Amino acid sequence: MLDRLDHALRSRPERPAVLTASRTGAPRVRARCGELADLADAYAAALHARGLRAGDTVGVAVRPGPRALALLLALWRLGLRGAVLDPGAGPDVLRARLALARPSLVVADAAAQAVAGWARPLARRARLALPDLAGLGAPVATAGPRLPGCAPALDLRAPRPTGAAGRGASVPADADAVIVFTSGTTSKPRAVVHTRASLAAGMETVSALFAGAEESGNLRHDDRPVLGGTFFVLVPALTRGAPVALPARSPRVLARQLHRLQPVDTYMTPPQLRDALGAGARFHGRVWTGSAPAGAELLGRVREAGAERAWGVYALTELFPAAAVEAAEKAAYDGPGDLVGAPLPGVTAKTDEDGHLLLAGPAARHRYLGEEPDPWVRTGDRARLDGTGRIVLEGRTKDMVLRRAENIYPGLYEPSLHVPGVELAVLVGVPAGGTAETAGDERLVAVVQPRRGVAAPELRAALADPLRRMGSARPDAVLFADVPLSGRSRKPDRTAAAALAASRLGGAR
Repeated sequence: MLDRLDHALRSRPERPAVLTASRTGAPRVRARCGELADLADAYAAALHARGLRAGDTVGVAVRPGPRALALLLALWRLGLRGAVLDPGAGPDVLRARLALARPSLVVADAAAQAVAGWARPLARRARLALPDLAGLGAPVATAGPRLPGCAPALDLRAPRPTGAAGRGASVPADADAVIVFTSGTTSKPRAVVHTRASLAAGMETVSALFAGAEESGNLRHDDRPVLGGTFFVLVPALTRGAPVALPARSPRVLARQLHRLQPVDTYMTPPQLRDALGAGARFHGRVWTGSAPAGAELLGRVREAGAERAWGVYALTELFPAAAVEAAEKAAYDGPGDLVGAPLPGVTAKTDEDGHLLLAGPAARHRYLGEEPDPWVRTGDRARLDGTGRIVLEGRTKDMVLRRAENIYPGLYEPSLHVPGVELAVLVGVPAGGTAETAGDERLVAVVQPRRGVAAPELRAALADPLRRMGSARPDAVLFADVPLSGRSRKPDRTAAAALAASRLGGAR
């Protein structure tokens, strides 16, 4: 698909490719197709001129947008392996990740470098923190305009490579394409390695997912833009000729952007959806969400706000995407656990003897960096497959709460807490205290974030029946508070939520 994207960009060079929004939500052309193709050519030439060859690793610390996309296209063309570096991960974590990946070069935009130096005070407000990249052993180059103290810029006037070196034609499909860091610690970081084949398969699945959801031949993909900022959205959309709008950061501007654009497909994370709904956003076309749990209530609100269809996508860094479920199907499910849908074409799902979900397929990662290949992705989720083969999640293995010798998996019960009036809810365990005999025992606390304007008595009444139906897993306490979020995808931070619950509720049983 990346090869087809290159052709699509060159076929219609004048066509808008990447859009942003003004404060009024009006679309602005950030880059045209021809400009993206030219920038990818220039980056490929600059990297080749620095002596980088197929199989070498390049660290990438560039914010999402045209430069990041052009750089990834250049890496693909040269057969280089890109290691994605998150500026929000913190200096210690990044040092450990760079030590594992050992890139031959780190390419960073000026903002990513500045937060390690003179802009550090400003960076704290943006929750960015990078170590001094120049002191980590690998040379550093700047993508885009430089700021004071930045490394020299990539030479965009370098001679263009010709033949196979310029096209990536000689790079095998099983060659490494990208490294994405996931879990792990500073002492033992963990990174997912995708090959060119698995990366391409994932993008083909996304493209097929969008096309398969099409209900009418009257709605052409290239007639209206797509809203979304991830690589897996940008590439399929641009390949089929649709311009892609990067979502505005401000919820109010995002609401105006949706009104002006009326995109055929919108991809946002659940926190972005909740923020947009809070700002009064109206949706158009189909809406897709993933990267964090999305309950039936949230998908229903998106439909009520104008979306033709609303889909929850179950995906992992190791396999993107794995399953999808539409709002109506999810709302009709009344069993325990979280229905995430049937495995997508090519994806095989099974559970092991302990009920842990395993996935496999062409889009699955090849291995973890430094480990042996394994065809099965161990998701870390407990799950079951229903009578029609749909995946029903029962909670994260590591999120298990132990209460009075009973194992309680929050994901099995959290969906029932998302009644109308609830913005977000999680179940966490806090130490129960007491005697040595009860050491390790936990209290189960529901941390419930009300929607704006919903009073606590009203919400308690709405939660009474769902709580009663939880049986032996009924929480010991319900705390109304904002659920802490973490990471770029702003998933619920269970550790912080447990600490919040412990501080608010004290040690009383």
